This record gives sequence, C-alpha cells and structure tokens, in this order.
Amino acid sequence: METPTGTIPRSLFVFALFYGGMVCIAGVLGVKQVALGPLAVEAGIFAFLLLVVMGSAITELHGQKVADQLVRWGFLPMLVAAGLIQLVLALPTDPGMYPPAITAFPIVVGQGARMMLAGLVSYGISQTLNVLIFSRLKGQEGAGRLVWFRGMIASAVSQIVDTVLFISISFYGERPILALMAGQMLTKVVLSIMLVPWLITGFVAVGRRLDRA
Repeated sequence: METPTGTIPRSLFVFALFYGGMVCIAGVLGVKQVALGPLAVEAGIFAFLLLVVMGSAITELHGQKVADQLVRWGFLPMLVAAGLIQLVLALPTDPGMYPPAITAFPIVVGQGARMMLAGLVSYGISQTLNVLIFSRLKGQEGAGRLVWFRGMIASAVSQIVDTVLFISISFYGERPILALMAGQMLTKVVLSIMLVPWLITGFVAVGRRLDRA
C-alpha cells in the first residue's frame, strides 16, 4: 500500500482496519453474558481475543514498536464510538420507533462513566502487556518459532490482568468482586488455551501471505 510517507505492508493495513472494528464492537458484545458449559463470560471476550491475537501477529510480523502504536491508536475509535453513543442517547427519540427498542437501546449501548474508564484502562494496559510478553518470549532469534505457544501465554496473562483491572474499577465497593473475578479469569484462560494457538497461527500465516502478494 503506497502512502505519501512510504509503503504500508498489506498485512498491517488489513489488520489495522480489522483491529479498529473489533475495538468498537467489543463493548457492544460485552452486554451479553454467554454460558460455555459450566463457565460464563461476557461475549466481548471473543472480540478481545481477536485484538490480542492481532497484537501478537503484528508483533511477530512487524515488531513490538509497530504493535504498541496500533494499541495506542486503538484508543481513537474507542473514544469516538463512546462520544457518538452519548450523542445518540442525548438526541430525542423518534416517536415511531419500535417500542421495545426504545427501552432496550440505552441498556445495550449505555455505560456509566466508571465502566467506560474501566474499559479504557484495562484495554490499554492488558493489550500493551500482551505485546510486551509476546515480544519478550520471542527473544532475539525467536521469529517464527513457537508462535502458538507465545501467543497463548501472552493472551492468558494479559486477559487475567484485563479482568482484574476491569472488574476492580467497575465494581469495587459496589458488589463482591472476588468470585466474579475468579470465574471470568478462569473462562478467559481456558479460551486463550483453546482458541489462541489456532488463531495466532492463522493470522501470522495470512499476514505473511498478504505481504507476499
């Protein structure tokens, strides 16, 4: 991809677009709690797992510095989406709108200031940590080696940190958080072990194929 300042690798361009979309949709999906057998977790975890995988894949393909920049730029769509949601909530509702949707819409997209802050903090720290761990495990000569294992470890650790930060900031002092935290962490670690090795291997392979095209 040619730009006025140089060439953007095709994989970075495609993954950055995908990353921005997942950043925005994660908060919407998180409204629903899903049951996975005996485990329960907010549905936003599926989008966040893709964010983790893309961060690791970009670290593998283009280095830690580029992946860190992607994480920081990820705040932009999050903040713009939050601002647009508040604008839409403040605008008057069309009287002809489907009545159940009038009640449901603020519940689905509305978040308190505390939860919005929790989302921003947990996103920034956990995604940066994911990139850092993946990069450190990669080492000096680790490119292409044990990508699935490095991605799995980085995802599991960063998702634990994400859970601790988000639940603590959102609910501390309002409800018991230890049991909620333990269940969420267990589910996210299990999903990281089951899904991330396959996803990171696939994303890196697709990225390399895009860059060869």
